[in-house]
Amino acid sequence: MKKFSNRSIVFVFLMVIATMTLQAQKAPQDMNRFIDNLMKKMTLEEKIGQLNLPVSGEITTGQAKSSDVAQKIRTGQVGGLFNLKGVEKIKDVQKLAVKESRLGIPLLFGMDVVHGYETVFPIPLGLACTWNMAAIQQSARIAATEASADGISWTFSPMVDISRDARWGRASEGSGEDPFLGGEIAKAMVKGYQGNSMANKNEIMACVKHFALYGAAEAGRDYNTVDMSRNRMYNEYLLPYKAAIEAGAGSVMVSFNEINGVPATANKWLLTELLRNQWGFNGFVVSDFTGISEMVNHGIGDLQTVSARALNAGTDMDMVSDGFIGTIKKSIQEGKVSEETVNTACRRILEAKYKLGLFDDPYKYCDVKRPAKEIYTPEHRAIARKIAAESFVLLKNEKNTLPLRKQGTIAVVGPLANTRSNMPGTWSVAARLDKSASLVEGLQEVLGKKANVVYAKGSNLMEDAAYEERATTFGRSLNRDNRTSKELLDEALKVSANADVIIAALGESSEMSGESSSRSNLDMPDVQRTLLKELLKTGKPVVLVLFTGRPVVLTWENEHVPAILNVWFGGSEAAYAISDVLFGDANPSGKLTMTFPQNVGQLPLYYSHKNTGRPLSEGHWFEKFRSNYLDVSNDPLYPFGYGLSYTTFKYSNVSLSSATMNSNGELTASVTVTNTGNREGSEVVQLYLRDLVGSITRPVKELKGFNKITLKAGESKEVSFKITPELLKFYNEDLQFVCEPGDFDVMIGGNSRDVETAHFTLNP
Repeated sequence: MKKFSNRSIVFVFLMVIATMTLQAQKAPQDMNRFIDNLMKKMTLEEKIGQLNLPVSGEITTGQAKSSDVAQKIRTGQVGGLFNLKGVEKIKDVQKLAVKESRLGIPLLFGMDVVHGYETVFPIPLGLACTWNMAAIQQSARIAATEASADGISWTFSPMVDISRDARWGRASEGSGEDPFLGGEIAKAMVKGYQGNSMANKNEIMACVKHFALYGAAEAGRDYNTVDMSRNRMYNEYLLPYKAAIEAGAGSVMVSFNEINGVPATANKWLLTELLRNQWGFNGFVVSDFTGISEMVNHGIGDLQTVSARALNAGTDMDMVSDGFIGTIKKSIQEGKVSEETVNTACRRILEAKYKLGLFDDPYKYCDVKRPAKEIYTPEHRAIARKIAAESFVLLKNEKNTLPLRKQGTIAVVGPLANTRSNMPGTWSVAARLDKSASLVEGLQEVLGKKANVVYAKGSNLMEDAAYEERATTFGRSLNRDNRTSKELLDEALKVSANADVIIAALGESSEMSGESSSRSNLDMPDVQRTLLKELLKTGKPVVLVLFTGRPVVLTWENEHVPAILNVWFGGSEAAYAISDVLFGDANPSGKLTMTFPQNVGQLPLYYSHKNTGRPLSEGHWFEKFRSNYLDVSNDPLYPFGYGLSYTTFKYSNVSLSSATMNSNGELTASVTVTNTGNREGSEVVQLYLRDLVGSITRPVKELKGFNKITLKAGESKEVSFKITPELLKFYNEDLQFVCEPGDFDVMIGGNSRDVETAHFTLNP
């Protein structure tokens, strides 16, 4: 074997680095040259056509339809399609574009791959409750693998909207109320979808949505007005979008709401000044479903006017409205839009296709052999089952009711106990709903002959049949039972009479959260509450397995039910994951990423609020002429970051490496965490900071770090956080990102309420 000298090895290494650098420099030049040549051949109509995104296949949002799609593809009037499922279908349509259009420009194929493809992971709010960035990235990687195997090159995810009002149904699609955590999750999702460069066949383009502020809709009513100061935008809502852009997200979707009186889809400050000029985004911007034509209802012009405003503002692609292909040429002729603006938008779409490798191989995502090998595989399902179990949040466990023993007779009661279609949760558009086991089926399979599982529906979802129909759309029907509520209840009590324990599967159906699923009352639905009360009267142990896509009001349940396990909607493997946790094969470790209120009147409610000039004194419930309610305390039912385990953890006092820090220095905050229980468990150690005096008012605490650790029974571990000036920065009154000297609190604990505190001073 030939030996090489160290000098030779160094030379080869340097040559490799030089080659890679040259290729990196060359790639944009190659792309620009290719697109320049292509655009010289394109007519104005073909350029506008690249900006058109009609819907195909199942319509999963809105009511609009685009007709004659095939003919538009042949004439170069389509840039992409979305919600067409199946690699064979997609390949046929791609052939139409490549073989039958004049220039053969390939199409983008998008889909709402929000929390998995056919292997479905927990809804995003549930995923966030794992606080496990590696798991979240892995879920996106598997979703990209499966979607790309079925022809999809573009996903409308991640949804990174901050939501602090549980009435808003789309809280289920996001990561919760906190911008720091939301930013970390946004980066993990983008990395999972896009990989390193989108060069591989199992990497697809991410689309960050909904830009911006969509989660702050007034009254929690979907699509409603958003109105807030720039300061609040920058400090509390924009960070996750910015994090996703910095992670390299290839596209951005505009939100439906208005901002400062201008709909986001036509908001030039938002899409050009902020997104492109301040943040340096160089991908493309797509409207949401009919987002352009909906601006007519906002009252800012007819279709031609709003289409021109959207394009001039920086919206590059029109989803479904047909506003660009129908009016932009006329607007150019009238001088309302420049051809250069069309060229810029067209170039951005073509660049996306180039980066995805579609010009090199239009059928990159059309290997018909991949689906059988890469979709809904045993490996993917096993990972989804593990992640689902990690997302569940144990809210209460009086007298160690959980975990249950695998023995005796177990009654499973409730309208959500035996439904397959509701298990994956909202926005699981590619899921095969008949494949997901119901909770009853999952329990029976896991327990086998060790225990007897009996079932009764117990009640319908709610007494109001029309309400139930609204809450079970998109094939998620619970097959409403026409028996009376008393007949259903009597059956449940009869089935439960000989049971050793009762599992009550109650809460929301999957479509009670999600798009256009706002709720003004978040209490347990009427007949379900009645059922739960009667089950408790039996005197048997009752475990509430709560299905929900948002924080709900559980004040009565928390007072009366011995054990509450929030399972969100855990995806295609939810039934097995719930079984794993109920019987102790997995120890729950989920922590809430949205605050649970005592009642809906407290909303919006979030941990990182600011003090008023008349704050309630610590330890008090009510004081006259203080900021509080007459009828309820200011406290949440369950705080942000909260979640129990089958073991217990004890925190030491916080230790700081120094009591002072310079503006260019750092310090370390440490705490020792001990597992004081009798089984192994995982704990999310959370770091919060408070700026005690600022040039503008500052929150009472802000999450600035977290570390998920696993400890054996009796084991202790020191957990340390590095505190740098970067963590102390905020946007001041002039929107300058600054770090101001002064005093700070450092808080570390297992949730935002129960923390140990230390203090340091930042010197000038």
